[in-house]
Amino acid sequence: MQLKLVPGNSAGTATAYYLSSQGSNWDEIDFKFLGNLSGDPHILHTNVFSQGKGNREQQFYLWFDPTTDFHTYSILWNPLRILFSIDGTPIREFKNAESKGVPYPRDQPMRIYSSLWNADDWATRGGVIKTNWSNAPFTASYRNFNDNNLSEDLDTTKRRRLTWVKKNYMIYDYCKDSKRFPKGVPAECNMA
Repeated sequence: MQLKLVPGNSAGTATAYYLSSQGSNWDEIDFKFLGNLSGDPHILHTNVFSQGKGNREQQFYLWFDPTTDFHTYSILWNPLRILFSIDGTPIREFKNAESKGVPYPRDQPMRIYSSLWNADDWATRGGVIKTNWSNAPFTASYRNFNDNNLSEDLDTTKRRRLTWVKKNYMIYDYCKDSKRFPKGVPAECNMA
């Protein structure tokens, strides 16, 4: 999906592009872009839900201004992994670890959704900054959904890019949140 995010002060809004199944034990794979105050960096929030449970968030600053042009945000979802990419650069890999007891979204069909919604109860600095409705209307642009541009393999170059993004732009990783998981991080976090 190609997206161009809301320009200017969009604090409290969330522009979303995600896959989701239905029901109380739904599966979901999320790209959520958290609005910002003008001049603050944009935050990309990713999450993976399986059987109605998420808590697998990773957040990133973007290395470009996502409001000035369209960028391609991709989700590769197959039995081995979920790979999140921006303009062909992988930013997150979630491997299937069902053999270790980690739920993985694989049995439910999902549909693609996109939305722009009020998330000021959590999106901007943990809900501290609220939506300024005088800046409305908030408009994000979506175009060119295409499922033909993904490669299943992470070659050496893509693996290096993934490492570069994590090192330079990741700002939150649930696998490193010992306050949130005082009894130990989820099992998938200890896999190589």
